[in-house]
Amino acid sequence: MDTRLLSARSPRDLDEAAELLKRGGLVAFPTETVYGLGGLALEPLAVRAIYAAKGRPSFNPLIVHVLGEDDARPLCARWPLEAQQLAARFWPGPLTLVLPRSALVPDEVTAGGDTVAVRAPSHPAARALLQRVGAPLAGPSANRSEHISPTTAAHVLRDLNGRIDAVLDGGRCAVGIESTVIALMPRPLLLRAGAVPLAQLEELLGTVETREMRGHHTDLVAPSPGMQRRHYAPAGVVRLVDADGLAAAAAKAGQVGALLHTAPAEEIAAVLVKRLPATPAGYARELYAALRELEDADCTTILIEQIPAGADWDAIRDRLERAAAPA
Repeated sequence: MDTRLLSARSPRDLDEAAELLKRGGLVAFPTETVYGLGGLALEPLAVRAIYAAKGRPSFNPLIVHVLGEDDARPLCARWPLEAQQLAARFWPGPLTLVLPRSALVPDEVTAGGDTVAVRAPSHPAARALLQRVGAPLAGPSANRSEHISPTTAAHVLRDLNGRIDAVLDGGRCAVGIESTVIALMPRPLLLRAGAVPLAQLEELLGTVETREMRGHHTDLVAPSPGMQRRHYAPAGVVRLVDADGLAAAAAKAGQVGALLHTAPAEEIAAVLVKRLPATPAGYARELYAALRELEDADCTTILIEQIPAGADWDAIRDRLERAAAPA
């Protein structure tokens, strides 16, 4: 299969992408968070093809992308007031809601679970594609399973060229990390930190429990994507190191790459050093691209300077800790 590169700026290319999806094909498309791998969410064969293309484990459910609340409601067995309030405030945008599924949603989307994850992306290309298709799209990140999420079309092709029908190029994703995921069953529970901070959710809902408060999920089927111990990971060993320990850690490793945000680079013996912005939003926007550059430089060890402890960094901390988890 030849993977076509299409332009999100071209109405003709958007039409072609929509037609490929309507025929059961797979098309990667940009969202404000990362690129998603789209397939018809209500067609089991298309969903199975997504799992096959990514090498994704069958117990890891998919997020369903819709234009808004009107399209999300039929997918859910109930739509509580909290869902209505969250959608009104944060949709379209990087917030995923997990709710009891309706009979419309096939097992392939939910990994056999009783819930469905839905969100309305804000990226113009994603919305134009959804409008043309006229149906919900399953859309996990458009990468190999457990690998670094893609934030450009080139990243998608690096992982999935020849495995999917097309990539819709909409430039670099503005947010750079995945959506926040919150379950509403029955009390709000944060399943994945992401682009919408917990504090903003609590302004609307009051206290939102976290998995740490309730205890980690241990069932075979996860209620949300992004809950695996190892995820968002480059090839090689990833280590999180305090700034004052970076030089010593680099001296003990072989082909070293370093990812910094405040530490000086001069004393670090590394093949490649990438410096990210010292703000959470800037860091998130550049993180995955920087990790891919370090991987492409054949760094067998990637040292990442520890980030601050504040709540603003929670989503990034989650990504880094999963990237550093043993294979």
